[in-house]
Amino acid sequence: MTTMQVTIPDIGDFDEVAVIELLVKVGDRVRAEQSLITVESDKASMEIPSSHAGVVTAISVKLGDKVKQGSLILVLETEVIASEAKQSNDVAKPFQTASASGLAVTAPPVVAVPPVIATAAPSGLAVTESVIASEAKQSTGLPRADGPRNDAVLPHASPSVRKFARELGVPLNEVKGSGPKGRISQEDVQSFSRAVMAGETRTQAQSVKAPAGEGGAGLGLIPWPKVDFAKFGPIERKALGRIQKISGANLLRNAVMIPAVTNHDNADITELEAFRVLTNKEHEKSGVKVTMLAFLIKACVSALQKFPQFNSSLDGEELVYKQYWHIGFAADTPNGLMVPVLKDADKKGILQISAEMGELAKKARDGKLSPAEMSGATFTISSLGGIGGRYFTPIINAPEVAILGVCRSTMEPVWNGKEFVPRLMLPLSLTWDHRVIDGAAAARFNAYLGQVLGDFRRVML
Repeated sequence: MTTMQVTIPDIGDFDEVAVIELLVKVGDRVRAEQSLITVESDKASMEIPSSHAGVVTAISVKLGDKVKQGSLILVLETEVIASEAKQSNDVAKPFQTASASGLAVTAPPVVAVPPVIATAAPSGLAVTESVIASEAKQSTGLPRADGPRNDAVLPHASPSVRKFARELGVPLNEVKGSGPKGRISQEDVQSFSRAVMAGETRTQAQSVKAPAGEGGAGLGLIPWPKVDFAKFGPIERKALGRIQKISGANLLRNAVMIPAVTNHDNADITELEAFRVLTNKEHEKSGVKVTMLAFLIKACVSALQKFPQFNSSLDGEELVYKQYWHIGFAADTPNGLMVPVLKDADKKGILQISAEMGELAKKARDGKLSPAEMSGATFTISSLGGIGGRYFTPIINAPEVAILGVCRSTMEPVWNGKEFVPRLMLPLSLTWDHRVIDGAAAARFNAYLGQVLGDFRRVML
């Protein structure tokens, strides 16, 4: 048996992070890679895993403690096998802990919990920045980030780097390799992970810079007004929440850089709502609740397949058409609105979509979403659900090129050619990037989406 000290690994450009959760206690037997604690910066949180299996003999941190790289987490009593230590060292050399005997043994890489990189529509709905996706379902238990694309086309990286990336939840197809012929190194993966922990993707870090000067001077704007509000009456000051701070920068970037236009339309969902209610009655014992959003996701996939430019992204002077359909949806949480991503929605039925949405929403409320579950969206639905409203202008979640806003459905009199009849109408607000999409295409997209929602049999065509 060997006594091993487990310490905080490289956490990026942060002097200190706070311990917000203790996941084990003294006497617990832990597995290799089992999460020990959760730490949080002002932009993201991550779970720190155990390097090896063993029994916890002492814990050196408590809730609220500030820790940094090298800080002692706990002491394990475990057996260290030489071959195992060597294999781990090949995968994650920078993350090391020291045993009592002085032997350096390698801790596996940090598995990051989703950084909350959010943008929000003026209505207050947030849409989360796509950050990290899992490389392989068989290794992480999560859907592939690259969907149904050809598995033979893989990023240029060694097996050890691939394993390292899988353990961090980093999609290698999003990492730019610095080696010969674009070969991805372990340092490239670490840089990507640090960028995520800092609240941005690698692409953003390279291509999006803050305007020069302050107060909008880089955009040629006059300075923001400074007002002594107290001279007009009583005031109260409250610090912005973490999500508000992060989403503000993304909102500004997306609103300023994307020439966005919004089309408004209505969809007749009278028959679809009746079918939804009947479906819930038939499956009430299963515990799965089917919502209108599940039908919306499926309908949007059909529209995206018919109009593929809405499922694309701009990359310099090229347009990337994605052959996978991952749909982001807003989930209300105690910490603000977050957007989990339902992967491969084209391959799933309404009941499966509803079940996965419920699981993802619960994870979002509990703060347990993995990076892969927060990333990879090709299109986002920002729904006000039953809250109210009529229409709004959602802000596009870059690098996507469109977003659908949905408000509460209402019963309205609709002329059928002979008389007015009561119909349940769903307001739709489609915001699109005018660099990629023109007005005619947007109008056709909305019209087709309305047709699918009005007669869901069109999904099978």
